[in-house]
Amino acid sequence: MKTKFPVLALAALSALLGSVASLAHHGRASYSNEVVTLQATVTEFKFINPHVQIYFDITNDSGEVEHWQGELTAPNKLARAGWTKSTFRPGDQIRISGRAARNDGHSVAINEILTSDGQSLPLFETLD
Repeated sequence: MKTKFPVLALAALSALLGSVASLAHHGRASYSNEVVTLQATVTEFKFINPHVQIYFDITNDSGEVEHWQGELTAPNKLARAGWTKSTFRPGDQIRISGRAARNDGHSVAINEILTSDGQSLPLFETLD
């Protein structure tokens, strides 16, 4: 019985620490409340954990190409909404709206994506 207690205590402590770590998920503090809408050309699409990433180019007001990155939710949530790893391909034309990065970085927390034909893609599963 003496050998079981330390093992059980260690297991309980590990479970507790693991649950606390899962609550430490990062927030969206690095993004401002400023919403931007960008006409974009997809350069890369990463359907990976912990957040799906879309890399894209835009042409700014000066006519220069800027490289941007957009962050979405977890791939399992998007998969339940119908997304796959081939939802986007390099060269796809899309319109992205979302909250811009605070540091003038070329990053956006995506709130909406419209395809070239105007279709709004679901960003989370819908319950029917």
